[in-house]
Amino acid sequence: MRYADLAVILVYLVGITLFGAHFRRTQKDLRDYFLGGRRAPWWAIALSIVSAETSTLTIIGTPALSFAGNLGFLQVVLGYLLARIVISVLLLPHYFRGEMFTAYELMERRFGPGLRKLTAGTFLLIRSLAEGVRVFAISIVISVILGTGEIASILLIVCLTLFYTFEGGMTAVIWTEVVQMSLYLFGATVSLIVILQHIPGGWSEAAALASAAGKFRIFDFTFELSPEFFSRTYTFWAGIIGGCFLTTASHGTEQLMVQRLLAARSEKESRAALLASWLVIFVQFSLFLLIGVLLYAYHAITRVPAPPIPDRIYPEFVWKHLPTGIAGLVMAAVLAAAMANLSAALNSLASTTVMDFYRPLAARFGLGNPTSSGSLKLARWATVVWGVVLVAIGILARRWGSVLEAGLSVASVVYGALLGVFLLGVLTRRVSQRAAGAAMMVGLATMLYVRFATSIAWTWYVVIGASATFLSGLLFSVLPIEESKRA
Repeated sequence: MRYADLAVILVYLVGITLFGAHFRRTQKDLRDYFLGGRRAPWWAIALSIVSAETSTLTIIGTPALSFAGNLGFLQVVLGYLLARIVISVLLLPHYFRGEMFTAYELMERRFGPGLRKLTAGTFLLIRSLAEGVRVFAISIVISVILGTGEIASILLIVCLTLFYTFEGGMTAVIWTEVVQMSLYLFGATVSLIVILQHIPGGWSEAAALASAAGKFRIFDFTFELSPEFFSRTYTFWAGIIGGCFLTTASHGTEQLMVQRLLAARSEKESRAALLASWLVIFVQFSLFLLIGVLLYAYHAITRVPAPPIPDRIYPEFVWKHLPTGIAGLVMAAVLAAAMANLSAALNSLASTTVMDFYRPLAARFGLGNPTSSGSLKLARWATVVWGVVLVAIGILARRWGSVLEAGLSVASVVYGALLGVFLLGVLTRRVSQRAAGAAMMVGLATMLYVRFATSIAWTWYVVIGASATFLSGLLFSVLPIEESKRA
């Protein structure tokens, strides 16, 4: 245990917690707590988007992918760009017609309150499960640093993040994410330089070895309509099509991301933030994949045994080989990503709980004005409840396999149905609430079958789920399941 490194990590943890908590004074009502008062500039929201879709999964899981494989994951990242264009054209105009707090208010406008609750509940399920995997990923890093057990590690980081999210709301989330993203990108750059210094022969030797092993391969244009084709995770077609559908669902229908888009000052700034975020995410994934390639070269050339668990390769190298102080800084950067994503999840889960479930009940039963400052207490305690839930799921997620792919596949099972019903809402006029709800159930059932009874790769999950939901909705709209016109 190196005390200088631990001191750096401690200073970071205390500093970022206090920095986030000081935004409490800006929280006057739910508009401030859940949308940051719509005062954040577009560039800060862009960095916040990247930080929200980045987590410890990315930082420890992405190098593990290229260590064991190649740069094929970048094919999925190309799909991320196409998705941002689709969201900008198809969904953003609907979100900025009036003031919305959550993505699921759009479903009530189009279909009715029942589907709003169904889609909001689906989000709560998706985000809690996927975030539970990320919470477990945090424990991998903490256990490397402190040698503590996984459960103690989870509790430590969740409690600190919960504190400043509880106090500062969305404003704290956005600005701490800006700081944290800058820190972990800096830490990754430092790691890259240090890894190169540990490889005999430097870049030229590492590049030659990695090239011979096929580590720099990006594109796989193989196309054939066969079960084997759809079971391959990283092909050009799976990346472009699957990555597009996945990101359209995650950034266009999931409150975790839509909340940031809604926090922008205008639709124009929201679009600018969304598109600019792709440039950052491309650089980020390229950086972490390259780190994995260099770690492969390092272990191959030096013959130093690699950790048996691929997800530990990057954090263990950092902790064992980076200079004192620098190792602590990089580990603090890894924790920064974890805390940024966790705070975003806590706030979005709380906002959906309060705005999509409590507010309609408050209006129906006369429980008071849910947008007044008095509701801040409820919003904060909803955040605490979700913190407890995520700790529990994180403990259960310890044997779910590769943390990056586990997180993506868990979410992808449900994303398709969610995206499909949103597409029914914005692209059709005849489909009713009952037909859309039934279609969503078909999409979920289809994906459960695909997940547990086939070998289809997770990159195709959202494509299949969204298609099944959308086509079922069109079919149900002309069948007796169609409900009578709503009053």
